[in-house]
Formats: sequence, structure tokens, C-alpha cells
Amino acid sequence: MFWSNINTKYKRLTVITGSIVLLDQVTKAAIFMQLPLYHSVSIIPGLFNLTHIHNPGGAFGFMSQQSSNVRNFLFLFISFLAIGFIFYFYRNTPKTHPWLANGFALILGGAVGNLIDRLRIGKVVDFLDFYLGSYHWPAFNVADSAISVGVGIFLIHLLFKKMPE
Repeated sequence: MFWSNINTKYKRLTVITGSIVLLDQVTKAAIFMQLPLYHSVSIIPGLFNLTHIHNPGGAFGFMSQQSSNVRNFLFLFISFLAIGFIFYFYRNTPKTHPWLANGFALILGGAVGNLIDRLRIGKVVDFLDFYLGSYHWPAFNVADSAISVGVGIFLIHLLFKKMPE
């Protein structure tokens, strides 16, 4: 009864956000249980490893050298603020822009997934490690991927003022 009374737009938000959070937390739990901290497993030699690390900072280790009190306050505050903005933008996205709404839902799912880590262990669990030779992209996770795709959709919308239907 409750689900049938919810607007289709918000059903989509719930499904996309919930799916990202679930996939993010399940993959992080699997890494947490199966791969000791700072250990790696080569998946595609020379290109991709699963590497269990904890990132106390933001993207690319931003502010990881700050005290844990400053980091925790700042990242928790920013996370809650971002979630509020995403809800606002989602609510104001017209039905004619479903891709943009989906992008916001991806960002929300990623923000919630990483927020759960920060609340639970004070750091974000990262494990996807891509590299070529000695050149490594910073390790990331499913939540980070969802945020990146969602931001990409948002940027396409801003640049072209139009999304595919």
C-alpha cells in the first residue's frame, strides 16, 4: 500500500540509491572479511588489483594528513550537506530530465555508501586499484564510481543543457 502511493520519480530514487548503497556495502564487507588491510590480489596483472585500504581523507586522499577530529567533523558535515543538496536538486528536476534525476540518485547512493563507512569506522574502505606499470590511479570503491558517473551526467547536462530521453 505504501509503495503504491509513492511518486514514480521517488520510487526510482529509492531503487537507484538503495541499489548503490547495497552493492557498495556488500562489496566493502566482502573485502573487509576476505582481504587483510593493505594486502592486494592481482586480478588483471599489470592493470587491476583488489587492494584493501582505508582512506581517512576525501577524494585522492584530500585532507588525510589532518587530525581525525577535523577530518571527521568536516567530512560528516559535507556529507550531510551534500545529501541535502542532492535531495533538493532531485526534487526540482523536471520529469522531462530522467537522466539528470538518475545522476542525482547515483550521487546520493555514493554519498550515503561512503557516509556509512565514515560513521562506522571513521574512514572509507577502498579496494579497486587500477594501474599501468608504476602509475596508479588512487584506489576507489563502488560509491566513488557512482558519484563519478552521477557527476558526469550532471556535467553533461550543464554543458549541453539537455539530456537524452
